Amino acid sequence: MSVGYDSGLDTTTVKSRSNQAVAIEETLNRNPEPLAFVKNEEEKRVAAQQAKTTAMTSREQTMKNIPLLLIGCGGVGRQLLQHIVSCRSIHAKQKLHLRVVGICDSKTLLVPLDVFTMELDDAFLLEVCQAKLKGSSLLTVSNSGQHKVFSNPESMGKIIDIAALLARSTGLTVIDCSASSDTTGVLSRVAELGCCVVMANKKPLSSSMEDYEKLLACPRRIRHESTVGAGLPVIASLNRMLSSGDLVHCIVGSLSGTLGFVMSEVEDGKPFSQVVRSAKNLGYTEPDPRDDLSGMDVARKALILARLLGKRIVLNDIKVESLYPEEMGPSTMSIASFLENGLPLLDKGIQERVEKASSNGNVLRYVCLIDDLRCEVGIQELPKDTPLGRLRGSDNVLEISSRCYNQQPLVIQGAGAGNDTTAAGVLADVFDVQDLFH
Repeated sequence: MSVGYDSGLDTTTVKSRSNQAVAIEETLNRNPEPLAFVKNEEEKRVAAQQAKTTAMTSREQTMKNIPLLLIGCGGVGRQLLQHIVSCRSIHAKQKLHLRVVGICDSKTLLVPLDVFTMELDDAFLLEVCQAKLKGSSLLTVSNSGQHKVFSNPESMGKIIDIAALLARSTGLTVIDCSASSDTTGVLSRVAELGCCVVMANKKPLSSSMEDYEKLLACPRRIRHESTVGAGLPVIASLNRMLSSGDLVHCIVGSLSGTLGFVMSEVEDGKPFSQVVRSAKNLGYTEPDPRDDLSGMDVARKALILARLLGKRIVLNDIKVESLYPEEMGPSTMSIASFLENGLPLLDKGIQERVEKASSNGNVLRYVCLIDDLRCEVGIQELPKDTPLGRLRGSDNVLEISSRCYNQQPLVIQGAGAGNDTTAAGVLADVFDVQDLFH
């Protein structure tokens, strides 16, 4: 071996070196001068470390960078940012780096000074999580001078501008973790420009048929697993079945962790009002429980599934059973009044339905039902010995009957709610489209 200095290693030792050592030595071979006058072991160690750093830098250049722009910094958005930071070492082993180039809440968009070469670093991302957890605006963490700030309505236009810039070079994935219908047009335009879109937000997919078809015009670049069943593989399973020609006949599912909990608890004889209050105290419901009890969240999920099956319907076409009457709605009764005075008036009716189902050997579940003739959401009597009948707690359960699954339905069950689970589903969707990036 002749590299211009005495290595102190015999041939046998050289042959047994690791690949990393060989890479370092090759770097040294290309630039042997720094070691030509090494006088002691300390200088050798420093020079070797410098060579190792050079080799590592070269390897890092082979990493696939995936630029991300996040819309929505609520519970799911914050959890997603935390997942991204905590999984850096795992992603590095996969030769992937998620480069966050923008974060947007309802008022503000933050981007680095140069979206081509810079990113919002991990320390800043965690600072954002802390600020949003306290209910603060993104503006409270925007004073470092390392990024640009845009306010609504300008921010939505800037997202499209960034997508147009990056689509022609590195690519971009826009992630919608908001609960807004205002993102529909932006997401459609981003996809049209050639970028990828990942959604936990159900509203763009439950909009008009025209908006829906425009958004899904490039299905390869769209992922929305977390819109139904959080991280459960509901959308992926349905798409695989449909792609294989397996005709789906019927879908029955409990797709609300809140209502799944409520219905399984009243089955044990507990008053409906008590169970709803307990669910609110446990954090299972929205701040106003009527947002869950109205059934509209389940209806949006049912619409997404129905459209996957080819049904050209809108939200108003779905028959939805609300668990409270119109006169107890938000426009006529405050949250406090509903919890204190309205809910107890509903106990008797729910209990009578529970007892009637029990006399038939059945249980009550709040489900979506989709078949050739119907798409509806509400309380159904179901046999106790089915997966839906055995459902307890806040899990989601979906039964899919098809040509292949005609004797026993395909059953998908698991945690169907929670910020952690939903954010994990979003992150999985991001990696599902990573092969589209250079």
